[in-house]
Amino acid sequence: MNKRKIRPWAYPLVLGGVLLLSACSTATDNSTMDHNGHNMNSSPQAPAETQLQQMSASSDSSMEVLTGNAFTLTAKETMLHLDDKTMKNAWTYNGTVPGPQLRVKQGETISVTLKNELPEPVTIHWHGLPVPNNMDGIPGVTQNAVKPNESFTYKFKVDVAGTYWYHSHQNSAEQVDKGLYGSLVVEPTTPEPADKDFTLVLDEWMQDDSMAEMHGSGMSHGMSAPSSDSSSSGGHNMSGMEMPMSDAEMMPLMYTIFSVNGKTGPAIQPLSVKEGEKVRIRLINAGYLNHKLNLQGHEFKIVATDGQPINNPPLVGGQLLNIGPGERYDLEFVANNPGKWLLEERSTNPGAKSLVVPIVYEGSETKTAKSEAGDMPTIDITKYGEAAKSSFTLEQKYDITYQMDLNTETADGKMAFTINGKTFPDVPPLNVKKGNLVIVTLVNKSPKDIHPMHLHGHFFQVLSKNGQPITGSPLVKDTLNILPGEAYVVAFEADNPGDWMFHCHDLGHAAQGMVSEVKYEGFKPDFVVDPTVGNMPE
Repeated sequence: MNKRKIRPWAYPLVLGGVLLLSACSTATDNSTMDHNGHNMNSSPQAPAETQLQQMSASSDSSMEVLTGNAFTLTAKETMLHLDDKTMKNAWTYNGTVPGPQLRVKQGETISVTLKNELPEPVTIHWHGLPVPNNMDGIPGVTQNAVKPNESFTYKFKVDVAGTYWYHSHQNSAEQVDKGLYGSLVVEPTTPEPADKDFTLVLDEWMQDDSMAEMHGSGMSHGMSAPSSDSSSSGGHNMSGMEMPMSDAEMMPLMYTIFSVNGKTGPAIQPLSVKEGEKVRIRLINAGYLNHKLNLQGHEFKIVATDGQPINNPPLVGGQLLNIGPGERYDLEFVANNPGKWLLEERSTNPGAKSLVVPIVYEGSETKTAKSEAGDMPTIDITKYGEAAKSSFTLEQKYDITYQMDLNTETADGKMAFTINGKTFPDVPPLNVKKGNLVIVTLVNKSPKDIHPMHLHGHFFQVLSKNGQPITGSPLVKDTLNILPGEAYVVAFEADNPGDWMFHCHDLGHAAQGMVSEVKYEGFKPDFVVDPTVGNMPE
């Protein structure tokens, strides 16, 4: 069974299944799955041209780290052991979830050869990293997806240091959900030394994958999805079928296993530190849900978001860091409180208790701290850090002004996620010329759904939130997590010619319409669309 995103019209049936499952023991839910025909070989084959090593600074034996400037990533099927009782049939790069970390030097030109051993076409998109348009990995837009038993080589210069990730962009709502992702770290030319450097890739999985098959059953449920002006009425009467759940309400009930680097709960590998060390944690959200994280026992700094530095970040403690789908946050703290602590999720999601990362001081004899009680405030990244001169302001003149109203609506009786009332490919593109300065207002009009908006090929600067100018550090991002009712103004320079996606990184929302494009005047792709491939850009 494949781990796949359920289409919203199947939610009522799924909810019944979730409620039934919640009353049953889940200890052996996935240990008796039918594995016939599955590739059980999970040993990745390291390419000859690549150095494979465990970075001495990383101490992260759960993740392979590849260094150098030439790599091979093989897309293939394997069995993922989330813990000793829970197995998933996963799609992987090099046989692991996440795939190996590519750790490269700023300014170098790298090549990555993708070999496809899966039954469907795949690609690689370099999330957040500005690359030439023909290397962006978007099927039918920048390239043809790579057919089974074929290969494609990506080659580009890595100019911008930071924490990024890579994933398939072919039918990504399903392929990324099955495990086709990995991390990419571009080390700066001026080193930023840390004694320990950990990368934690977050994801979510279903307890029972059979629910995912309901979306193809063709059954009618006699229900409509919420309209754009619908509001929450609290609980949901399943017997009367009065109101379908929103995507935001339903997804946490389906995805109840949270993972870190492909492991869940007690199987998550502890982070080993020594007293006095400076520790860096690179957080990457490869899943569908927001994760509110609490670092116990220590004050920390957010030194970067989406790979871009925060100016003069202050120490914070007793506050939650909320990371949305597609976002990255780099944290640093000094290991000055010996013991056994947790980096833990603090949310009401059913899977929250399975996202616990032990932080263990070498030689510590104390027991691991328990989850802290009580409500905790969430860090507002728009007020974090110190103001400084930046590339854009609200007052300057812009060549292009664009508004994106993000909404949850109904289309032909089914739920759709819209931009300005339309779904892709009918959303009018943002047309630009090279050198244009562009200002965009993003407004989340969905009653409950969160929309992490991701712009390919560019960084943007966040200028205001809910009508108020940013007061913290200049905030430069490629993925912006927008809660219901929130409005942001962002700006960027059109400095990377091509046809670029601008879409929600809740990939299910993108698959159901929440996609726009930034298109440069006069640009022509350097490939010819192959109609036999079945390109699926979202």
